[in-house]
Amino acid sequence: MAIPEFLMRTIEIGLVALAILLLIPTGVLFLECIAAIFPGRRSRPLADRPEVDVLVPAHNEAPGIRPTLENLQAQLTPRDRVVVIADNCNDQTAEVASSTGVTVIERFDSVRRGKGYALDYGVRFLEADPPEVVVIMDADCVAEPGTIHRIAQMALTYNRPVQATYLLEQPAKPSPRDAISALAVTVKNLVRPLGMSRLGQPCLLTGTGMAFPWAVIRSASLASGNIVEDMNLALDLADAGHPTMFCADAQVTGVLPKQASAAKSQRTRWEHGHLQTIVTQVPRLLATAISKGRFDLFALALDLSIPPLSLLVMLWAGLMAIALVAYWLGTSILPVALLGIAGAMILTAIVLAWAAFCRKTIPATTLLAAPLYVLWKIPLYFKFLVKPQTKWVRTERDHPNSSK
Repeated sequence: MAIPEFLMRTIEIGLVALAILLLIPTGVLFLECIAAIFPGRRSRPLADRPEVDVLVPAHNEAPGIRPTLENLQAQLTPRDRVVVIADNCNDQTAEVASSTGVTVIERFDSVRRGKGYALDYGVRFLEADPPEVVVIMDADCVAEPGTIHRIAQMALTYNRPVQATYLLEQPAKPSPRDAISALAVTVKNLVRPLGMSRLGQPCLLTGTGMAFPWAVIRSASLASGNIVEDMNLALDLADAGHPTMFCADAQVTGVLPKQASAAKSQRTRWEHGHLQTIVTQVPRLLATAISKGRFDLFALALDLSIPPLSLLVMLWAGLMAIALVAYWLGTSILPVALLGIAGAMILTAIVLAWAAFCRKTIPATTLLAAPLYVLWKIPLYFKFLVKPQTKWVRTERDHPNSSK
């Protein structure tokens, strides 16, 4: 039975609209990855090293917090201090942290749980003797030498939040899925913010290795149980006139969880939170950018609109399959052509990111496992449609110094 011409044209218009919509995040991703491989502009001379307090929120981190604290202390001056917020701990986190000589404060609240509440408690503690710059570090990460110095100087010089590069190493005996996950994190936490920086635009916060001028962090709204509190903090501060800068020369490193359950829990929390933020914040950011005439907020909204890479690939593959079937049934080639352009941009962006930033650590043959990685993520996204995660849940550690 022939399909009515009106229905075919309606399907075609719908596919063209969806293809154009998909071209927006794919185009932004492509532009960011291209920009990231070009040299940056010279920055202004940095201010003298400011006085720094490092906040380390910690929930049951006794087995692995010592290396993090010893690493931090090696980068501090006598004027600086480390403050550990032992948040709702039922292990020896406070005792282990105290044994390293840092300041430890404990917080117990069975209702208001999550990193945001812990950070708010820590900032309120600092009010009695505030530093010039506050740095936030997760309890399971290690800062490369010079990191605290560089991001603190930038924060004071520009009076803006600063985000260091935050990467996740592959665990011992990594699987192809671990390698693809490490590539995805590198694209999200290094390539894309570096591209935004090269274009003169702000970036998002990624949760650790963050530096804030005291006046900026003191006025921030931190007390929340949001599962991606760092992302929302970046948007709130940008809206208030303090967009985040990226410091590629400073690096904080964690380790991908080896256990499948821990990896799934981590990805679910990150990606459900990211998707919820896209839905709730992108329209608001775009409206604010237009009403205030601020291109930086517009650029940040476009960056935020890029979904996790796996989901972006899934959306493209699904739409391409539908477009090909529709073309076979009689629609024009236009939807297929537009989606072909989108697919080429996604592929080019990923290959460029791998070649420029991951070629030494991730073999080219590992990229062939990407389709399996995408399939592994399907239940995660289906769960978002049925029962999205909205509460903070700590990822179980594999060993003492693993990632969150």
